[in-house]
Amino acid sequence: MDRPDSTTLLAHLQDVPDQRHKKGQSFEWRYLLALITAALASGHKTMTAICAWVHDHSADLIRDLQPAKGRIPSYATLRRVLIGIDIKALEDQVAAHDQTLDQDDATTGSLTGADGTVWRGQAADGKDVRGASAHGSPVHLVGLVRHESGYVLQEVKVKNKSNEITAVPLLLHGRSLAGTVTTMDALLTQQSIAEQILAQRGHYLMVVKKNQGNLWSAIDLLFREPPTLVGDNDLLCLRQESKGHGRRETRTLESRVALNDYVNWHGVGQVLRRTYHSVAPTTGKVRHEVTYGLTSLSRAQVLLEHVEWFWRQHWTIENRVHYVRDDTMGEDRGQTHKGNAAQALAALRNALITLIRYRGWTNVAAALRHYGSSPQRALQLIGALAT
Repeated sequence: MDRPDSTTLLAHLQDVPDQRHKKGQSFEWRYLLALITAALASGHKTMTAICAWVHDHSADLIRDLQPAKGRIPSYATLRRVLIGIDIKALEDQVAAHDQTLDQDDATTGSLTGADGTVWRGQAADGKDVRGASAHGSPVHLVGLVRHESGYVLQEVKVKNKSNEITAVPLLLHGRSLAGTVTTMDALLTQQSIAEQILAQRGHYLMVVKKNQGNLWSAIDLLFREPPTLVGDNDLLCLRQESKGHGRRETRTLESRVALNDYVNWHGVGQVLRRTYHSVAPTTGKVRHEVTYGLTSLSRAQVLLEHVEWFWRQHWTIENRVHYVRDDTMGEDRGQTHKGNAAQALAALRNALITLIRYRGWTNVAAALRHYGSSPQRALQLIGALAT
């Protein structure tokens, strides 16, 4: 099996060290990785389904990949690859591949700020691999995903008996955050994370909720009863109305800068209040939410409409990555839990989501049906065959 182009997904994967004992290396490492990844790209969700796909297409796969043994591996062999794979090396190679695609597509998700700086948003959030956690040790992962494009830039596992707060510093460590805005939910609104982002030349947008008692109460009070010295000319307000999902929606984002010193938060540039109000015309059901936030971006750097865009784009990680892995790729329904297998499958799914979106697909389910229609298409996608 010839070595593929060094820019392809398979080229990155085959640089993951082969952990197998020499006596167990009956099949080439890149051949095994190609089979597993191509089966996932064909829409197969479990180890049983992956193995069935390999056996069903054995003649085509042997002809196209030309393994030295001239045959396909067993279920046990494929399973051992995922259980024993060097998971850090795998995630590093997937990240390197995905970041290469992200750098090549430098416009999707970019925004030109008030001062002419081009910003790119990225969302940090966690995900539990529920099927694996239910049958074995917890597998909770934290990812960094590019706004709008849905490219997965990095993912790390949360250590057992720990939480996302300790994992995010590892997720961001060593990255240049220049020109980026990292968004996160309330759990990750921590002084230490804000300091790290700024130290790495990035900016943050953090949500503050009621469970962060003192901080939330301070912001709430400052918006309801601003200090006497803070005049109304300090307040900026953006109101947007839209119709969607059978609802009339109104979003109002307010910003104050004179409150920055009162909240005692590292690098804060604006204190925010966001109000969401929706009415369903058919049922009359009303939804009303008020959320507070902090951003290190100043008014000189971005307009309020830019802050709102970053706020809404945070949900890219949930809607375009986590939901796709669970619903379209069957991650939460899977029961694979031995060794590194569940985490390895999550990493490969991230790589395929990023690659599929880079190829221009807006619907991952449709893409999987397309590549699943023939083994050759799936092999070409991952770089095992020339296009």
